[in-house]
Amino acid sequence: MPLGVWADEQGESHIELYRCGEQLCGKIVNLQRSTDAEGHPRLDVHNPDPKKRSQPHLGLVVLQKLTYDAGSNRWDGGEIYDPENGRTYSCFVRQLGPDKLEVKGYIGFALVGRSQYWTRVRKSGAEEAAPR
Repeated sequence: MPLGVWADEQGESHIELYRCGEQLCGKIVNLQRSTDAEGHPRLDVHNPDPKKRSQPHLGLVVLQKLTYDAGSNRWDGGEIYDPENGRTYSCFVRQLGPDKLEVKGYIGFALVGRSQYWTRVRKSGAEEAAPR
């Protein structure tokens, strides 16, 4: 299971992958641009649910419902949410190595879609030694 913190392809977001029951989920835990021009937290203003538009991007669950499929050796059947446009896509996550993930979002069939390659974020020695 690819648990831990991962940097997106552009290095703009860090997403923590964690267990949610028997599934894999992910939330934004760090953003390069976490505030707007006025210094206010960036909010989920494009969310199709008006009640959720005041949620900050930081802490937002963006990956969910992923279950492991041993046949394809990937986490499949999930959803990825893009707070930049408010859209949710089908997705899968495949671990390509200890420090690399393929995250593919698609509509309809997985053959057509867009893959991103995420890199594991390593903690510094001070972070690893800090009490939780």
